[in-house]
Amino acid sequence: MKILVKNGCIIDGTGQPRFAASLAIEDERIAAIGNVLDTGGFDLAIDATGLIVAPGFIDTHSHSDLAVLINPYVEAKIRQGVTTELLGQDGISMAPLPRRYISSWRKNLAGLDGDNDELNWDYETTDGYLQAMQANGVGLNESYLVPHGNIRMEAMGLDNRKPSPEELARMREITRREMEAGAFGLSTGLIYMPCAYADTAELIELCKVVAEFDGVFVVHQRSEADAILDSMKEVIEIGRKSGVKIHFSHFKLCGRKNWGLIDQMLDLLDSAAAEGIRTSFDQYPYVAGSTMLGAILPPWAHDGGTDKLLERLASPQLRQRMVLDMEQGIPGWDNFVDFAGLDQIFVTSVRTSANKDLIGKSLLGIGDIRGKNPFDAAFDLLLAEENAVGMVDFYGTEEHVIRFLTRPEQNVCTDGLLGGRPHPRVFGSFPRVLGKYVREEKALTLESTIRKMTSKPAEVFGFKRRGLLEPGNFADVVVFNPDTVIDKGTFVDPIQFPVGIEDVLINGHVVLHSGSYERTLAGKVLRRSCIQ
Repeated sequence: MKILVKNGCIIDGTGQPRFAASLAIEDERIAAIGNVLDTGGFDLAIDATGLIVAPGFIDTHSHSDLAVLINPYVEAKIRQGVTTELLGQDGISMAPLPRRYISSWRKNLAGLDGDNDELNWDYETTDGYLQAMQANGVGLNESYLVPHGNIRMEAMGLDNRKPSPEELARMREITRREMEAGAFGLSTGLIYMPCAYADTAELIELCKVVAEFDGVFVVHQRSEADAILDSMKEVIEIGRKSGVKIHFSHFKLCGRKNWGLIDQMLDLLDSAAAEGIRTSFDQYPYVAGSTMLGAILPPWAHDGGTDKLLERLASPQLRQRMVLDMEQGIPGWDNFVDFAGLDQIFVTSVRTSANKDLIGKSLLGIGDIRGKNPFDAAFDLLLAEENAVGMVDFYGTEEHVIRFLTRPEQNVCTDGLLGGRPHPRVFGSFPRVLGKYVREEKALTLESTIRKMTSKPAEVFGFKRRGLLEPGNFADVVVFNPDTVIDKGTFVDPIQFPVGIEDVLINGHVVLHSGSYERTLAGKVLRRSCIQ
C-alpha cells in the first residue's frame, strides 16, 4: 500500500528544527521525505496541513504483558501516539514460567498485569511467550525485557535467600537463554518479591551476561523514598562493575520529607555520566504512582510467594506485626503508608465483583466502608482478592516532574496498569507532556520532546530502524495537532482518550485516521537478536 502524508510540518526525531515536507510510505517503510507530489499514485493521502508529523512514540515502561494476549489492540496506547512498547517490567512478568510455578506466579503477577483463566499459560520461556504473541497478532510493536524475578523463580524458587553458586550459574544460563531469544535487556523490581531478595552481587553477575548483548538493565530501584541515594549508588555500582547500560524505571522522589534530596539525586546522575557509565531513565508526567496494593506490606510478608502471603494475612498475630512494621518502618524499605499515607493510597482494581465497591476509595475510606480499621480492611481485601489488587498513591510535586522531564537522561513512559479504574497515565502520558509541559508550561521545546519520545529510547534500547523519520525506516508515524493535543483523563475519571492525536501509522498501516480508530493488527513482535 502506498500512502502520502502531505502538507505537514515534520519533526523527525533528531531534535533538529521542524521543516515543511510531505512523507511517502510504500508498504511498511518510509519511501521519501520532501517535496513529494500527490500525482494520484497513492492509495491514501493524509492531509496534515497545520499538523505535526513525527515518529511513532515509544513507551519504554508498559504493563500490557497479559492484556496483549487477550485483547492485542491496546487502543489506549495507540490513541496517544504510541507505536512501540516495552514489556517485561519490574522483574515480574509472563516469562520464563516453568509449569510447576504457574499457579503461584499468576497470583504474584495479578496485581500488576491482571489474570486470566482462559489463557494457555504453558509457553514456559520468553521464546514461547513471544511466539504466542506473534501467533495471536499484535496491534502495535511489542518488545520484551527478561524479568529478574522470573529468572530467580526458575532457578531457585520463591524463597528469601541467596542463591548457591550452582543456582547463580543457573540464573546466568537462563538470562543468556532469554537474551538469545530476543529480550532487549533485564528488568528488576527491587521492592517486589522475589527480586527484593537479591543482593548487589547477584545483580552484577546477571548484568554481566546482559552486557555481552549490549542489553539494558532496567531497574525499579530498592528505594524511591528515604534511602533513594543509597539505592541509586547501588544501581550505579552495578553498571560500573558489569558494564551494562543502566535505565532507571519511572524515576521519581517519594514523600514530602525527602523532596530536598533531588539535587543530590541529579548529582549522582552527573557523576555517573562523567565516569562513563551509560545511564538513562523514563518518567510518567504525574505526581502519583500506581502499582499492586501488596507493595504496602513489609517484605517478609511475601517470603515464599503469594500463597505464603495469603496464609500470613489470615493470621491475626502476623497482621499485628505487619501493622507495627508499617507504622514504624524498616530501614531500607520503601513504606508506602509512610510516604503517601492511608488517605492518599487508592484502590484501582480488584479481581472479583464482591469488592468492586472499593474501586476508587482510599485505604482510609475502605476502612470506613467496611467498618474496620484501615489496616485490617486492606488486609481483608488482599486476602479476599488473592493479592490481585491495584492501587494509586500520591507522593510527589510538580516542580520535580519538570526537573526530571528536562534532564538529558529522560524519556517519556506510561507505566500504566490496565485493569479497573487505572491511573490516567494509561491514556494520557504522551499527550500530557505535549500539551501541558510543552505548550502550556513551555518547559521543553517540541523538537527536544519528540526526540525524548522517539529516537532517544530507540537508541537506548536498540530498536532498529525506528524512532526517526528517514527513508528506509519502518513507517511508524504519528500526526498530531500541537495547538490542541492534551490528555483528558483524571484520577476521578481516568478512562478518557486524549485529544489532538489525529493519525497513527504502524509499519505502514493506518491504525488511527482523523481521530477514528481502525481495529488493525499492524504491529510486529520485536526481538533484539534479529532484524526487526
